[in-house]
Formats: sequence, structure tokens, C-alpha cells
Amino acid sequence: MYELLFWKYLEEVYLNHHEVYEAIDEQLEVEGLEILPIEVILNRFNTVFSKWEKVDDNSWKNTNGKGAFQIKTTPQSIKIDCYGTEGKTMNLLVDTMAEFKCPLYDPQVPERYDEMSE
Repeated sequence: MYELLFWKYLEEVYLNHHEVYEAIDEQLEVEGLEILPIEVILNRFNTVFSKWEKVDDNSWKNTNGKGAFQIKTTPQSIKIDCYGTEGKTMNLLVDTMAEFKCPLYDPQVPERYDEMSE
């Protein structure tokens, strides 16, 4: 499994990314994060991955290739667990979240890929 995490800071807020990740992983609310339009985002994933089999409300499986993913949400975050998912599919997941101005935090590295990263 490979985790992809997304959140959006309030304007002028910049926190320790790994501490934010840990709080999100515990399903805690984080002061300084925006509330995301979760239903709109999930509907966008339904559109982008319309050719994939929808296993349940938050899980998709590639019936024409490798990989599957599951989305877990809090009001402030989107966490995507990828299972055998190819790099180009992960890029599409990241690009979809970029439409909502939510940059990727990759906890495996750990690094957040936004304009504030060094």
C-alpha cells in the first residue's frame, strides 16, 4: 500500500506537515486547515475514474489493468490508499486534487509538494 494525503492550509498558515499528517491519521481536527468540499471532490473522482469499477462509495478497482485505491476523508483532508497502483494513476490522483488546490503530502518520503516546500 502507498498513501497519498491532501489538505489545504488557511491563508497565511503553515504548519509542520508531519504533525498535520499524524493528526489527520488519527482523524483529529487540525486548526489552520480549510474545510474541503468532500462531496464535490468525491464526485470528481467518480468522473475521472468512470471507467474503473466502483467497489463501494470510496473504493475503485482498475478492471483493465493494475491497481486499486480507497479514499478516506475527514472534513479537512483526503487520504488515498493505493494498492498496486501504477505511477501514472497516482499522478492522475495528485492532479485531480490539484484542481482543488490541495497539494500532495507523501508520508513515505516524507515531503509535501507545494509552493512553500524547499
